[in-house]
Amino acid sequence: MSDPLIDRNTAPERAPQAGAFSAFLRRDFYSGWRLVILLVAVLVIAPMSVVFFSWLDPATEIWKHLAETLLAELLVNTFWLVIGVTTGTVLLGVSLAWLTAVCDFPGRKVFSWALLLPLAVPTYVLAFVSLGLFDFAGPVQTRLRAWFGSSAWFPDMRSTAGVVAVMTLALYPYVYLLTRNAFLTQGKRMLEAAESLGCSPWRAFFKVVLPMARPWIAGGALLVIMEALADFGAVSIFNYDTFTTAIYKAWFGFFSLPAAAQLSSLLVLIVFAIIAFEQWLRSRMRFTAARLSPTGERVQLGRTARWLACAYALAVLSVAFIVPLLQLLVWTLKVFHREFDSRYLQLLTHSLTLGLSAALLVSITALVLAYANRRHGDRLTRGLVRTANLGYALPGTVLAVGIFIPVAALDNTLISLAHKLFGLEIGMLLQGTIFIMLLAYLVRFMAAGFKPIDGAMHRVTPSIDEAARLLGLRGLKLLARIHLPMLRGGVLTAATLVFVDVMKEMPITLMTRPFGWDTFAVKIFELTSEGEWERAALPALTLLLSGLVPIILLMRHTEK
Repeated sequence: MSDPLIDRNTAPERAPQAGAFSAFLRRDFYSGWRLVILLVAVLVIAPMSVVFFSWLDPATEIWKHLAETLLAELLVNTFWLVIGVTTGTVLLGVSLAWLTAVCDFPGRKVFSWALLLPLAVPTYVLAFVSLGLFDFAGPVQTRLRAWFGSSAWFPDMRSTAGVVAVMTLALYPYVYLLTRNAFLTQGKRMLEAAESLGCSPWRAFFKVVLPMARPWIAGGALLVIMEALADFGAVSIFNYDTFTTAIYKAWFGFFSLPAAAQLSSLLVLIVFAIIAFEQWLRSRMRFTAARLSPTGERVQLGRTARWLACAYALAVLSVAFIVPLLQLLVWTLKVFHREFDSRYLQLLTHSLTLGLSAALLVSITALVLAYANRRHGDRLTRGLVRTANLGYALPGTVLAVGIFIPVAALDNTLISLAHKLFGLEIGMLLQGTIFIMLLAYLVRFMAAGFKPIDGAMHRVTPSIDEAARLLGLRGLKLLARIHLPMLRGGVLTAATLVFVDVMKEMPITLMTRPFGWDTFAVKIFELTSEGEWERAALPALTLLLSGLVPIILLMRHTEK
């Protein structure tokens, strides 16, 4: 019996035909499912096209100024940030993943999930807490000066090493999570096999175990690079100029949208060059998945090594999560009576409104995309779906610029038409509205919503549809009574991930928000720009607690 949810004329097993795109336009352009995919893909392509077409009118004066003052510094800073953070996260993530996945030491079960908790801390929160603690005027250096008379030997936090250290501690869980899954599949069997062939334990680790986990390490490192390139909050707090801060300054400092767009195009080129390089490396490798190794098979460390492993894991967890959390609590208790007022409730309302609205919008759109991908599994549809998910690779500053420019042009056109045709004087209709913010969130976080729903969609097999149809369920009844209950977990996960991402998101919100529409992230940016660490603690603590929700969801799917 045929499956009505699979379009047999465009089933994936059919070879792609010549002129597929023109056929798509002729036959299926107005097909509801594919039209949605096409519209979302256009939404992603449009900002990228805008920033590249901005070179048709180069901002010569601004570029001359940048070339004389900032451009070399931007390139050098971005280079060292990417190299430093990638190296640091790989060292921390791989070592911790190996210890918790394969070795046995006191506290291993707790550390296996607790080491993911730094994911809940936005990089800009960890940045201002670190400066508040370890900067010259902070309590650590103040205490050191009281004990030793000087703290000149203490490392300067407002340096390249400082920002690299902070972002390493915030981002290492990406490498840790993926690499740990790889080590869990290997267990200690590979280590024992190499040792039986004469390798020492260290040689076996570097010659056999580590190369076999390389795709997962590379995947985690790629996520870290994307986050480092896209980061705006942490580098702003450190006054560390990178492309994202330069884009912001070009727009709000020089008031030059073309210069901001042209800087954005360079950042997009760097991002896609890195993605292409990673894909090229991955294409040269061949790996197969394996089942999880039996959990009882672990490497038994010596007495000293066991406690050293425990101390190492505890030290990383303390610096990356426990100490920042305690410091935020201390600051919050100091200012709670002043900061918890109607202004805080307004920020909470704005943040929740944006988070919930974006979660609803992205979840519905992602559900439609996943359904359309299931109905039309041809190469063109899959390509459009992949394009629709590319927005996650675009930094928020790039999206803000790429969306604002066409919206401003559309607004100006509407104002001109209203004046010419009807003699009406109208204001801006789209600029500075929540609609534009939600549009940017939709593009930026579509991948975060699509992946969980698409994963759940694979569990709805054709045989389930056939059985439901035999029972008389078709169309919307089939969707409402069979599919949606089976997809509920994926949809809730998607909505949760998007909600938390939007709550923490800073550059898009900062650059496109309506006047007066501040959120927790914007408030933290404003307060930390003035060095008001304590006043920023309450909104930061709220964001941190909300960020724990997806971590708890993630833990439910990892080894306990």
